[in-house]
Amino acid sequence: MVGKKDFSESIAAGYQPKGDFIYLGAAMHDGEVFSDAAVKIPLKTMNRHGLIAGATGTGKSKTLQILAENLSKKGVPVLLMDVKGDLSGVAKPSAGEAFIHARHEKLNFPFKASASPVEILSLSEEKGVRLRATVSEFGPVLLSRILDLSDTQSGILSIIFKYCDDNHLPLLDLKDLKQILQYSTGDGKEEFEKDYGRISAASTGAILRKIVALEQQGADLFFGEKSFEVEDLLRKDGNGDGYINILRLTDIQDRPKLFSTFMLSLLAEIYNTFPEQGDSDKPKLVMFIDEAHLIFEQASSALLDQIESIVKLIRSKGVGIYFVTQNPADIPADVLGQLGLKVQHALRAFTAKDRKAIKLAAENYPISEFYDTKNELTSLGIGEALVTALDEKGRPTPLAATMLRAPMSRMDILSEGELKDLIDASGLVNKYNQTIDRESAYEILKAKIERADVEEAREKAKEERKKLEKTTTGRRRNTSADPQKAIVKVLTSATFIRGVMGVLNKLLK
Repeated sequence: MVGKKDFSESIAAGYQPKGDFIYLGAAMHDGEVFSDAAVKIPLKTMNRHGLIAGATGTGKSKTLQILAENLSKKGVPVLLMDVKGDLSGVAKPSAGEAFIHARHEKLNFPFKASASPVEILSLSEEKGVRLRATVSEFGPVLLSRILDLSDTQSGILSIIFKYCDDNHLPLLDLKDLKQILQYSTGDGKEEFEKDYGRISAASTGAILRKIVALEQQGADLFFGEKSFEVEDLLRKDGNGDGYINILRLTDIQDRPKLFSTFMLSLLAEIYNTFPEQGDSDKPKLVMFIDEAHLIFEQASSALLDQIESIVKLIRSKGVGIYFVTQNPADIPADVLGQLGLKVQHALRAFTAKDRKAIKLAAENYPISEFYDTKNELTSLGIGEALVTALDEKGRPTPLAATMLRAPMSRMDILSEGELKDLIDASGLVNKYNQTIDRESAYEILKAKIERADVEEAREKAKEERKKLEKTTTGRRRNTSADPQKAIVKVLTSATFIRGVMGVLNKLLK
């Protein structure tokens, strides 16, 4: 049997960073809180990604809130994917209820209510700063993976992008892309075949159908201008606190394709834009993806490969990604293996399937001499979690059942009035919320087709005039070419005969 002193010293030794850190809580054993065994997460390892998991109602969102607001206080900007709409309270200080102070007395850690600077963002028609991206910014490779195109269809999409580049046709929104696809096998078929080879109408039709399916999930609102500049996620306020950017996604829970499309484009843009950072004292940006299973549940294998590649590489840009979900099994194994910090809240064992999932979840954590991990997972209370992180040398810390500190900010949502005031005070709304529909591929091609139609009509009219003139000229030539026929025609005309007969009548009288 391991003594309390051994437990306390062992945990404390594993969580003693030399640099700056985030205090998460204190270790527990057999229901007792050991305030001297503080669980501290090194700030410099926060770009090593992480997982916050647990059953509904166990405190995942509050853990996310604790990490986000503490990162903000350390000058690290944060992006929160708020699917349930319950994270806006970070903009207001906590009311400091009695149970919060009671918890912090057990932790022997002072509680101080505090708010964070917040920016509200929106992908759809939700209120907030609108996030958009152009089709050109996606490029044919990324777009092919999002649409789950075949190799042949991906090749056609690459040709479409090449044609637009060669002919200075901006691809801004989905109607631009649809227009050029229709043009490639319609009015512009000969032009395409001459310079780029034959394009199958069946293949362009299949691509169009997949674009329509993406539109039905609301992608037409996302694709367009003005494109969001990812550098605006890195803002700090006058006190040096990093902004917490809350992306409200409450109306796209049933549109996972749009969610994964946005996430992949954002990660790709950040990776391509941010410079290499290497080892530093703190991350440049930390992202929290709530309800992370929405990204993966309808993603194709190609899309999953793309996400996994970016997750592996993006930490070198100083960016940490934290997935929040009910069960670690929601995250692909290759991604799960990249996650340095794991905060596992309680799991519930109601069925045989649940018990099997708990057994598998327990295997994601280091073996501990102090805990039976499988049993611990079902006995944790609200606001308690199993925690393991990476120390400053990249080594896993000991597994610690932890009583978590309380958030410094409000553990509730903003009222409609508070939310409106926050959005009205935004420095980004005026920059991004004006819809721009400048001339692009759709308008240029439409005008080109109209000009071609007009020119074709003119040519047809010209041909008709030529035929008419030719026919008229031929008749005139036929008449003047044979004088005898003309005389006969006059002599046999009704008018001439009536005149001759009239003269004869007069003479006979």
